[in-house]
Amino acid sequence: MAPYWRLLRDPKEIFIQMRTVKINPDAVLAAAAVIPEDQPVIMINLLRFRDSADYGQRSDVSPCSGREAYYERYAPVASPLVEAGGAKVFWLGKVLAGVIGPPDERWDDVLLVQYPSFSVLQNLFANPEYQAVVFHRTAALEDSRLIASATNTDIGGFDVLTA
Repeated sequence: MAPYWRLLRDPKEIFIQMRTVKINPDAVLAAAAVIPEDQPVIMINLLRFRDSADYGQRSDVSPCSGREAYYERYAPVASPLVEAGGAKVFWLGKVLAGVIGPPDERWDDVLLVQYPSFSVLQNLFANPEYQAVVFHRTAALEDSRLIASATNTDIGGFDVLTA
């Protein structure tokens, strides 16, 4: 099993990069404090899958790839729960190549999910059915980012598509 951290290049300064796949309740509360109650949000999911899902010491799940754990075990349960709250998958795509960013940063898929409000996402995280399946997401991912965003059509110079 690969370590959850790795030493980056500069020997004069030690940087530890932590795997970020678990929901951080403090980060969720901090986001909720700054996102207006009625603001629709699009959650940007950057996903890097493990070659083999890491279920640790669990013996009640059969081995599979990280991609299989995410799309065949986690998503079939999580997606109906997402949709029940009025959210929808807005876009899903495979990352072809990084153009701007650290040279060793790699993402496999990008998933955009549109929620009517951030509180709908909070309710999802608190849902016992979601909590019972989220371990598949954790096992599936080597690393991830979950970024709350909002459509901004007030920026000049761009023709913006909206949902």
